[in-house]
Formats: sequence, C-alpha cells, structure tokens
Amino acid sequence: MRFERCRMLFGDEDFEKIQSSKILILGIGGVGSYALDCLYRSGVTDITILDFDIYDESNRNRQIGSDAVGESKVDTLAYLYPGIKTINQRMDMAWVADFDFDPYDIVIDAADTTKVKIEVAKKCYKKLIMALGSAKRYDASKIEVASIWKTHGDALARKIRNELKKAKFDRNFLVVFSPEEDKCKEKGSCVAVTGAVGLTVCSEAIKRILK
Repeated sequence: MRFERCRMLFGDEDFEKIQSSKILILGIGGVGSYALDCLYRSGVTDITILDFDIYDESNRNRQIGSDAVGESKVDTLAYLYPGIKTINQRMDMAWVADFDFDPYDIVIDAADTTKVKIEVAKKCYKKLIMALGSAKRYDASKIEVASIWKTHGDALARKIRNELKKAKFDRNFLVVFSPEEDKCKEKGSCVAVTGAVGLTVCSEAIKRILK
C-alpha cells in the first residue's frame, strides 16, 4: 500500500487532511523540486507547480528532473509525478497581480526574483511559506525557520524586510533561511542545502495543514 507508512505516522484523520490540501509551488528548481517530491510522497494529491524555465546542464547538480536537459521543467515533472497540475508561465509582477491565490491552502515561494517574492508576500502572506537564499552554502545544519521579521544573517531576507518596511507592510509570514556565510562570490550551489531547504518547506507545510 503506497501510503501505508504515512498513515501509520499521521493517523487516518490527519492523513486525509494532508491528501485533501491544495498546494501551489512557485518555482521548481533546486528548492521547489524537493518540496514537490516531499509533498507528493507524503500524500498531497492536489499540487500545482509553476515555472517557465527549461533544464540546462548547470541544473543537474541540484534539481530533480534535470537530466532532461533542454526540456520544460513543468512538463518533465508532470511526467515524473503523475496527477500534479502545471502552469508553464513566467512569474512576473503582472502575473502575481492577476493570479487568484484564494483556492490554495498553502503557497510555497521557491522563486528567485526578489521583487516578485515581495509582491507574492503582500498578496497571500497568510498562506505563504517562503524559501530564501540557498546558494553559496553547503552546511544544511544551519537552516532555520522563522518569521520574516526574525531572520538573521541572510542578505535576501534583509532586503525583503527593508522593501516591506518601505511599503509600510508589517504582516507576518514564515520563511526558511540560512544564516551561513557565503562560501563563494558566484552562485555556486550544493544540493545538501538546496534540497534540505525544500524538504524543510515541505515539513512546515505539513505542520501547517495539521494545526
């Protein structure tokens, strides 16, 4: 039985809550693809993923599905994870403004663009779990979970906080971040951290579903 071990852990009632949750994942790279894998294997049956990118050779060190170089990320993952829904769309400010986030119980932001992440937070902070910077690091033990207002040592979090303050936005939302110091100047990456951030996001989503 596919989900027997999940039912043992959560119990029938809570597992039904997990199965019936509607989750949207924005960005399915090194973080988002692992969040997808974790949620799918944990029994979530209504998952929508959004990305506009195709796999290139540089993705192969950290992204699930990335052996399909030159192929669409969402199409590849739809094949690997039957039943998920896909949006093959560039996530920009206009898309965020027009998109209806209401049907989803949880929105996972694993995208890269800072301005867009800020707009997503403004629009759906109550259901948001945001992944912050995971590049330039290799120590997964440094990963933390906190309110955006309680982060430390993460440059992206600091930038987002500053922009939210300028916009007089003071609402709370959860982020997964790492205060580990950068280990390189370029965007080097290690799946030990990018994958662990995605798995942590999944864990936080399950905890929220079962509250």
